[in-house]
Amino acid sequence: MPEFHPGNWAESAVDWLQTHLSWLFDAINTVLTGLYDGINMILSSVEPLLLAGIFAVIAFWLRGLLAGVVAFGGFVLIDSFGLWDDAMSTLSLVLAAAVITIFFAVPIGILAARKKAVSAAVRPVLDVMQTMPAFVYLIPGVIFFSVGTTPGLLATIIFAMPPGVRMTELGIRQVDSELVEAADAFGTGPRQTLTRVQFPLALPTVMAGINQVIMLALSMVVIAGLAGAPGLGERIYAAVTQVQIGLGVEAGIAVVILAIYLDRMTGALSMRVSPLGRRAAARTAAMMGRMRFVRYRPSTVAALAGVLALALAAGGLSLAESGSSAPSAGGTDVGKGKQLKMGYIPWDEAIATSYLWKEALEQRGYRPQLKQLDPGPLYTSLAQGETDFQTDAWLPTTHQQYWDKYGSELEKLGSWYGPTSLELTVPSYVKGVRSLADLKGRGKEFDGKIIGIESSAGEMKILKDKVLKAYGLEGEYKVVSSGTSSMLAELKRSIQQKQPVVVTLWSPHWAYDKYELTKLKDPKGAFGKGEKLYNVARKGFAQDDPVVARWLKNFHLTEQQLTSLETAIQDASKGREQQAAAKWLNARPGFLDKMVPVPGGEKKRGKDAGKSVSMAYFPWDEAVATTYLWENILEDRGYKPKVEQLDPGPLFTAMAQGRIDFQTDAWLPTTHEQYWRKYRDRLTDVGSWYGPTSLELSVPSYVKGVDSLADLKGRGKEFDGKIIGIESSAGEMKILKDKVLKAYGLEGEYQVVSSSTSSMLSAVDRAVARKKPVLATTWTPHWVYSTYPMKKLKDPKGAWGKGDHIHVTARKGFKEDFPELYGWLKDFTMSEQDLGSLEAAVQKGGKGKGKEKKSARKWLDAHPGLEDELAPVE
Repeated sequence: MPEFHPGNWAESAVDWLQTHLSWLFDAINTVLTGLYDGINMILSSVEPLLLAGIFAVIAFWLRGLLAGVVAFGGFVLIDSFGLWDDAMSTLSLVLAAAVITIFFAVPIGILAARKKAVSAAVRPVLDVMQTMPAFVYLIPGVIFFSVGTTPGLLATIIFAMPPGVRMTELGIRQVDSELVEAADAFGTGPRQTLTRVQFPLALPTVMAGINQVIMLALSMVVIAGLAGAPGLGERIYAAVTQVQIGLGVEAGIAVVILAIYLDRMTGALSMRVSPLGRRAAARTAAMMGRMRFVRYRPSTVAALAGVLALALAAGGLSLAESGSSAPSAGGTDVGKGKQLKMGYIPWDEAIATSYLWKEALEQRGYRPQLKQLDPGPLYTSLAQGETDFQTDAWLPTTHQQYWDKYGSELEKLGSWYGPTSLELTVPSYVKGVRSLADLKGRGKEFDGKIIGIESSAGEMKILKDKVLKAYGLEGEYKVVSSGTSSMLAELKRSIQQKQPVVVTLWSPHWAYDKYELTKLKDPKGAFGKGEKLYNVARKGFAQDDPVVARWLKNFHLTEQQLTSLETAIQDASKGREQQAAAKWLNARPGFLDKMVPVPGGEKKRGKDAGKSVSMAYFPWDEAVATTYLWENILEDRGYKPKVEQLDPGPLFTAMAQGRIDFQTDAWLPTTHEQYWRKYRDRLTDVGSWYGPTSLELSVPSYVKGVDSLADLKGRGKEFDGKIIGIESSAGEMKILKDKVLKAYGLEGEYQVVSSSTSSMLSAVDRAVARKKPVLATTWTPHWVYSTYPMKKLKDPKGAWGKGDHIHVTARKGFKEDFPELYGWLKDFTMSEQDLGSLEAAVQKGGKGKGKEKKSARKWLDAHPGLEDELAPVE
């Protein structure tokens, strides 16, 4: 029988939809998110006890006094669990999903009841929607809308739709046909028959369908916690994956309270809105005689007055609280309340570092949101820009599948730990098993099982595809997928009972400190080499928040620090991970300031603070950028810098005459050789801070097959036969025409177009925006490489010649007059990446009226700790 995989068609369809209907998904996302946010804003802004009172008044109106008291007690219980905000998020999801579901379900049900063709077409669709496993609906939701609110709502709407349609259709069809015929006989039109006869009589059945819609929506939004939907579902998912029994029980009780309340209230509402229901309620009350007060319910007007009174009180309280908000912290308030979205996989080092970063960021004035996800949804969310960063990317092996898929949409923000190792582990009391090879033939001892972790983890794939094969363990052992917490629970149980068990584990891990375990050696290297743990962010995060990106890049933990942090969080009671991280930080004075240094923090004055120092620059990008960088640094150190722009000739002359103290952009030994040869006796070479420089031609990275100057031959038509040049007087243009074109046989095929640096950059900008080929004269260092996806063409024949080094040069006697500053400038260096990003920041900030200085200031503040490196003060 040939294999048949409709799933492949589904994947192709998804790719097509993502490419061609992204506008539709954006619109759906806007509607769903907007509806949820609006409802949640109302519910979460009200004081819990007042909102519980409103819910109680509604219950009193619909079901009586006892129901109101019980409802109030139930919601107070949720608040006492500390789950109020999560419960309101869940209720908001249910209400938003129910509103949209009912909006579509009722009209479709009416149409199906009145037209057999519609009923026949809708029925199989509803069958599929109702019988498809609920988890499956989360997959397209995550793919199209990333993780969070929207996929949860979308899956909930699809899952809850069938009973709404079916019950509406059933209610309309069950209306006595004689009543419909009588209405027709009296000349009633189809629309009036529907609204005055069929729908009122079908209302109890329709309301029963609405009740089922709401209950199914509640069950689904809990499941949607797997895809990052907020609320109690997220808490339950965390409790399951981390074996937090207490949290699971409390969140489960909160769901039960919501379910009972919604079920009873919608059931009672059906009695209120239905004529038949009202008559039945009146008959019941009349039969109770003197006990009628037990079933007393206030009138709609009285209930509405009570709700309005509580709502007004809640509104007044919210205004009072907003007016008395505390002022933000001073110099440590770096974030200014900016929101950051973090995600983490429920692995111990991820939990530990995520809560550590949450605490650190809050202390720096940010508002981080932390969401637990499985690896697949987490990387999808990062790639789609819905999550800002996560701290536990295992590369190049465990998470390589996600990096291969989403790497172009992600940013690595540095490795903070490594190398790691993957391994299988047994308790130390299991004798004779010290290596993976020792497992062969002993499968019965371990019940033929290897207790694994999440099926999506890279370690599981390596174990199944490589390790079992390498050691001949296939067939003898079955890898049981579970979760990290489930694996650890099984390990703990086995150790308590002194039973053999083999589990997937990795280093570092706190389990090696807590239990006596044996790491099984891997003589064949089947698990591969150790990995490093990286911080990974969405594309563009470093540009959007350079301060946090810099903090993450400089973040490092030793094995002792990491395991002690993990242990501190493990020992803390569940739900108090952040408090444990805060306690761990407090026990290590100075660690927070090193981890998240305040940009420009404490201003340290230099030894020569108060001295005036004159600087000059000529209008080259690296000169402008570094001059204003040093002006900011010197001001911070208490100096009084004065900056002046000059052309190269006047600048070197002024420096030789002692009127300028120093400049940062002398290209030696070639470009500025004439000035150096003329004035060298009256100047000081402080030192080179960048080099070697290079001249080059460059093309956009999307131009394939052109990586070297030699590759240009025969491809002139692709570039319209043009090389976009700069000023005709520039030395680079002369070398290009006299040497480079001849060396590579490009004369005749290419014309060098003289223009200006700005015109060349404009041509690059236009071409890149349109994804067209362009060939431009560039040089290194230059901000063009930080702003555009340009690649330098190699020069295997060395036609461009050797590059210069960029030096700081000063007037004679500068070292004696400014010994501290001389030392700083002598040790000054910049990488190509840092210089390019500084140049790009200055370019982006604009020119004139102090804009360059402000741009350099902003860039410096975005690189915490750099000022202390460049200008250290004891």
